[in-house]
Amino acid sequence: MTATVDDAVTTLLSHLGTDGYVAVMAYLDRLADTSVAGVRRRLAERTGRPATFGWGPRFLHSTGQFHKGGPATGVYVQVTTEPGKDLEVPGRDFTFAQFIAAQAAGDAQVLAEHGRPVLRLHLTDHDAGLAQVVSALSARQTSTEGTA
Repeated sequence: MTATVDDAVTTLLSHLGTDGYVAVMAYLDRLADTSVAGVRRRLAERTGRPATFGWGPRFLHSTGQFHKGGPATGVYVQVTTEPGKDLEVPGRDFTFAQFIAAQAAGDAQVLAEHGRPVLRLHLTDHDAGLAQVVSALSARQTSTEGTA
């Protein structure tokens, strides 16, 4: 168990092997939350390993399949939040936000069941949380981290 987002990211990255990659899966607003997309490059620099970034749930039918069915070399960061506005799904007993939350939870669960290291970060205060996550993922390597 870790006490901070920085510690959780450091712990996750400690599972990254020499043949591994980091995948960031952002279940956020791709138009309003663009600041998080820049972490892909910074994670690649930090770890010396490839890093990917995908907007959820869009990536699930492309790279998401590789995450779960490909070689067990990745480590995964999932970022979720409550939407500012929710919409009903016509003819269904759930909303779009509930549907997306279920997709994110299911994806994280399957990754974990397949032995993939996954860190799920849920933003309870969207703006402050997003800034904290971007900062933690963008941090330079510290002396306690290895790039394995």
